[in-house]
Amino acid sequence: MSGIKVILDKCVGCGLCLKVCPVDAIKLVDKKAVIDLDKCTLCGACPDSCKFEAIIIEREKVIVKDDLSQYKGVWVFAEQRDGVIASVVFELLNKARQLAQGLGTYVGAVLLGDKVSEKAQELIYRGADKVFLIDSPGLSHYTSENYTKAISGLVGKYKPEIILAGATTTGRSLVSRIAVGIYAGLTADCTGLDIDPERKILIQTRPAFGGNIMAQIISPNFRPQMATVRHKVMPESENNPQAKGEIIKETFDEATRDNRIKFLDFIKETITTVNLAEADIIVSGGRGLQEQKNFSLIEELAETLGAAVGSSRACVDAGWIPYSHQVGQTGRTVCPKIYIACGISGQIQHLVGMQSSKLIIAINKDPDAPIFKVANYCIVGDLFKVVPLLIKKFREIHAK
Repeated sequence: MSGIKVILDKCVGCGLCLKVCPVDAIKLVDKKAVIDLDKCTLCGACPDSCKFEAIIIEREKVIVKDDLSQYKGVWVFAEQRDGVIASVVFELLNKARQLAQGLGTYVGAVLLGDKVSEKAQELIYRGADKVFLIDSPGLSHYTSENYTKAISGLVGKYKPEIILAGATTTGRSLVSRIAVGIYAGLTADCTGLDIDPERKILIQTRPAFGGNIMAQIISPNFRPQMATVRHKVMPESENNPQAKGEIIKETFDEATRDNRIKFLDFIKETITTVNLAEADIIVSGGRGLQEQKNFSLIEELAETLGAAVGSSRACVDAGWIPYSHQVGQTGRTVCPKIYIACGISGQIQHLVGMQSSKLIIAINKDPDAPIFKVANYCIVGDLFKVVPLLIKKFREIHAK
């Protein structure tokens, strides 16, 4: 088992390790470093900083699972509900094509459900070379236990090199169970995927330490390499009706169905406003609005433009607006044609959720606000003066 320890005879209490620890897991007691094992993430920063080699990390010996050369293919879990494939699947198929080219392999899609056979061809048109289809009444409704059994069986038979899924409620609950069952590595909530050109392994990028850094994670010793990916951080694949592919039909053994689970009903959320994830234009407000009543200014601009209303985390935490409007690392990831940020400073946690927007307009009175580094158009000024002028101008344009 991996662990970390301090060699007390070597420790001089210099405190260098305290300064580099990103999770504040080290303190000095009687001039000796003491590590809080509940906080420590074994990141390796403290041993690297120690000039006296007083801190060491002991890692368990890695046992390679089996012959990794047997694993081929980049698979995408084709999430669907009521026969409608989730748009994040098309984003993943686009990225899977890029990854497959780097590995010299094929793109696969895994489609499960009842009466969904006709959707297999749609996945081929969107970039899949092979569609692994299980069409069964036992899979008519998503239950993590049954879907896990079905996909784990496919993995054991066809041995994919990489499996990708959307970081949706379904994707997160499913692939974590698959990873545990097949003893594979899994990186959640990725915002970037690439292939290491030398080692030919998947580089998975995701925010870490509260969004303060972007971590690159690899799974070099086990297969498949698994990741969930945020919605709206990658472009969708194009629809090509001329594309050719193979549909591989498999069966679901009803005898293996988990009868402890029974699907009762699915209650859809009633959305009365513009869907934030699908909106072409989003107007977001931040701490610069100063108080809750001023969010009416953001709502008025959004209404004028036919846009959705977004928010930074600070406003949600303050209770100014519901969580469903939050854009950022712990909120929604969006990719609109136009993103207007009003009074948002632009910390990395927020930028992660909106930086892939096609056009970014930022309004902030601080000329050094981080949001200006990613914005296409920067307006340095008081939002309480700028936004009303924008509303007036857009209304004049609409009236013509």
